[in-house]
Amino acid sequence: MHNAVTSRNIGVIGAGRVGAVLGAALERAGHTVVAAVAVSAASKSRAQALLPHARLVPADEVTAAADLVILAVPDDALAALVTGLAETGALRPGQIVAHTSGAHGLAVLAPGAAAGAFPLALHPAMTFTGTEADLDRLAAGISFGVTAPEELRAFAEGLVRDLHGVIEWIEEERRPLYHAALAHGANHLATLVAEAMDRLRDAGVHQPERVLAPLLGAALDNTLRLGDAAITGPVSRGDAGTVRKHLRALDAVAPGSVPPYLALARRTADRVIAAGRLRPQDAAPLLDVLADASSKERIA
Repeated sequence: MHNAVTSRNIGVIGAGRVGAVLGAALERAGHTVVAAVAVSAASKSRAQALLPHARLVPADEVTAAADLVILAVPDDALAALVTGLAETGALRPGQIVAHTSGAHGLAVLAPGAAAGAFPLALHPAMTFTGTEADLDRLAAGISFGVTAPEELRAFAEGLVRDLHGVIEWIEEERRPLYHAALAHGANHLATLVAEAMDRLRDAGVHQPERVLAPLLGAALDNTLRLGDAAITGPVSRGDAGTVRKHLRALDAVAPGSVPPYLALARRTADRVIAAGRLRPQDAAPLLDVLADASSKERIA
């Protein structure tokens, strides 16, 4: 079993926004980032800013120098990276290999485990900018979705504690669902807000962010506290006429915004009906409007 308190020599493969920041945060906790892989100009600049003492070297030299290797590469590149490191003998028995992917669990690290390395899935549930501002967000405390073999659980707890975080233990087979929930909430929220800002500009609003900030801040806070009870607006009231006007206005200015509006309006209606906030008979005119608009979308 690994001692979670012992200072570690850390190698970071992928000095992107996540890898460089996690490395810097672990250095603040007393660990040492001895080496990192940084290929692009942006990654090299980020590594120099956040990991100034780390040597920028090829991946095999990173693994040779580190007892904890952090793989912070895109999800689709992870399997090939692990396989390549294992096949070339770059991973050794007793070494800890942790990836930061939300969607992957331990299976993607199987080639490393076959070489004797200990696998760890360590996903920070945070959006990263790749700057020192991220370190302050980490220090304030975030959740980490962690999947670990039994013998590494104590180590994982210590590592997350060093990062001022809280562990959410995620079962291997539930990693894709866990990650889908985060992407649906955070990534699609960003898209939704950007869409709302664009449509406000179309409506003549010069500073849409000023209009949306208090509205969206309150909506997010209320929803995190109250769940479905926080849903407001015309769909929750069954205001079919208002929704029809929305659809016509969007179709005239930004037809591409109509399908996502329809999908979210229908899902909102489903939730408020299920929560008993809107009676099915009162929802019928609204559902007819949504169904009619959906039919027209399919024909178009």
